[in-house]
Amino acid sequence: MSKNVLIIGAGVAGVNAATKLVDNNFDGKITIVDMGKNPYNRPYDDVMTGFLGAGGWSDGKLTYHTSIGGQLSKYCGEDKAMELMDQVIENFKRFHPKPEEVQCSNPIAEPDFIKPHFGLRLFPVWHVGTDYLHEIGKNWFDFLESKGVEFIWETKVSDIDFDNNIVRSSLLNGGEEISISYDELIFGVGKSGIDFGKQLAEKYKLPTEPKSVQIGVRFEAPQKHFQKLIDVSYDFKLYRKFEDKGVSLRSFCTNNNAAYVAVEQTYGNHTYNGHARKDEAYRNDMTNFGILMEIQGIEKPFEWSRNVVKSLQSTDNTGLYYSPTRKPSQTSEGIDVSATQIDIGGYKEVVNMFDGYFTYIEDFIDGMKKVFPTLKNDWGMYIPEVKYLSPEPLVNYNDLSLTKYNNVHFVGDALSARGITVSGAQGIYVIESLLDNI
Repeated sequence: MSKNVLIIGAGVAGVNAATKLVDNNFDGKITIVDMGKNPYNRPYDDVMTGFLGAGGWSDGKLTYHTSIGGQLSKYCGEDKAMELMDQVIENFKRFHPKPEEVQCSNPIAEPDFIKPHFGLRLFPVWHVGTDYLHEIGKNWFDFLESKGVEFIWETKVSDIDFDNNIVRSSLLNGGEEISISYDELIFGVGKSGIDFGKQLAEKYKLPTEPKSVQIGVRFEAPQKHFQKLIDVSYDFKLYRKFEDKGVSLRSFCTNNNAAYVAVEQTYGNHTYNGHARKDEAYRNDMTNFGILMEIQGIEKPFEWSRNVVKSLQSTDNTGLYYSPTRKPSQTSEGIDVSATQIDIGGYKEVVNMFDGYFTYIEDFIDGMKKVFPTLKNDWGMYIPEVKYLSPEPLVNYNDLSLTKYNNVHFVGDALSARGITVSGAQGIYVIESLLDNI
């Protein structure tokens, strides 16, 4: 008897899971529920919800290594993890209008000028680009619809009855609550649903592992200052550790050439991320990247992060921008990035809002000035950037199912992934484990 597979979240994890099902001629029903819109109706600046999720509407860097983007190899081993990531990359190429444009940057060695001041992690990266991601999304969506996958858009899941295999949801713009039954549930709610995953863990007393805080800023400067490192690695990852303080810092999600800062709406507040187009027509010779602190030992990391983010909103409910010399930049459409510029006095207030942790970001920036001496004061930062992490539910390694409910599978940001490649790989991994039984 054929079964119903219900996927909550049309992000990278859920879409790759659905694709694996249809590629294997699954004869049951596949339903995907998402708060956002399909790729034809999804606004360019709606970077959080909708088809391909937050990851699939951003810069499209497919990092090709198991240690970046969360846990994967611990569930399935290194060889299997790499095989799964290969499948994700091939899916992005498969639906790309110009797959030859997807090139792998594979840095070879750490340059000597970095070593006195930072650690540097170098990994192969496939760069898709924000503009091509949108085209991929349309092609991918059309394929899944043609295979009979049902999408329910602009719908928020309000409750899940794990005991009776029922998901309750309603349209965001109003309407009656609907109930959807399932045989297998894939919970891939992404960044926007982390608080919901936390609520479910509390409701069903799911065993979980605590996570760290990940919070910081989006840093921006002219590309020329970083070119000698960009020539080595497009998506360079600088890091510093203060093990005695339980704090580590890393740069991540580097965007170059046609790069711009984007606003994310996370739980009603302005936060920041970065994008980059492939089209040279949008080239602005700017670079941006996140500087994130990972802070261990905070008792309630999710709540602490949300409180900090709330405190960093200006009176007009935008995020903040600080620079010694520069004005906030513009998006690729020539629209000013939504941010309230603050002076040195406001900057001092921001430092205090981070409970003393902001000194580590200042230290990181001071280190960059030494490594890249032309940088000086020619930079700005958008405040804050945050990666919300809820407590990670304990899952069975063979299929990422909850230890208490073996037909409920957590994937992507809802579990332990923070990147496109690992999230998609987790979705495929779940389906591979189920194919013989559904």
